[in-house]
Formats: sequence, C-alpha cells, structure tokens
Amino acid sequence: MSLTVSPQLVRQAETGDVDEQAFLACIRESLPYAWNLISGLAERLRTSTAEFADNQTPPPDEAARGQLLRLLASDAMRNTVERHYGVRLAFQNCHRVALFLPDAEDALREFTTPRAQILNQQPELVDC
Repeated sequence: MSLTVSPQLVRQAETGDVDEQAFLACIRESLPYAWNLISGLAERLRTSTAEFADNQTPPPDEAARGQLLRLLASDAMRNTVERHYGVRLAFQNCHRVALFLPDAEDALREFTTPRAQILNQQPELVDC
C-alpha cells in the first residue's frame, strides 16, 4: 500500500473532494523519507539561483527507496506535491529526483531526454 490513510480521510474521499492539505499530510506521514528528500530539495532550490535541484545520493535502504518510488509513481501524489512546492518533478533511476522551477523548461527537457538517462547510468545502480 502506498499510503497509510486515516478513516477520516477515507470518509472525506467517499463523500466528495479530498482536502489537499489533508492529502499532503497523509503523504508526509506515510512516506517520510520521500517527503523529507523532496522538501530538502525544494528548500535548496528556493534559496539558490539554479534552475533545478537534484538528489544523487541513493536511499539508505529498500524501504526508503520504495517510498520515493511510490510517491513519484503516483500521478495524484506527484501533482499535489508539485503544486505544493510550485515546482516540476522529474525522476531518473531509483533515486535521482529533481525539482525544477516552473519556467526552467529547457533544463527539464534536457534532464528527461534519453541521452540524460543513459549518461546517468552507473554500474552500481543496475538493480535499484
């Protein structure tokens, strides 16, 4: 299961739209490694002049890797996190997540090319 959802949040979903802040809290509490990684990248991007901030450190264990994969594989979670931080998310391998400023279209396009994916490959990451 991707998220640990409270009965209250389930009831909210059953009766209509889910409050976005409640959904963000659910993500934060269910996927703390992924949330902290993305939050840190968002802060780094906010305080720099770069067009994007990325992580190149593999997760410490499989549970952390799973959290990151679950968050980034879900369109609902990914879109909500992008709106929350005002960024675009991109992903390579099992850990290289990047946050892009909304107007950094060229940098995002380059990051998501087959060339960039191939150049990001490393032998130690074959089974991630």
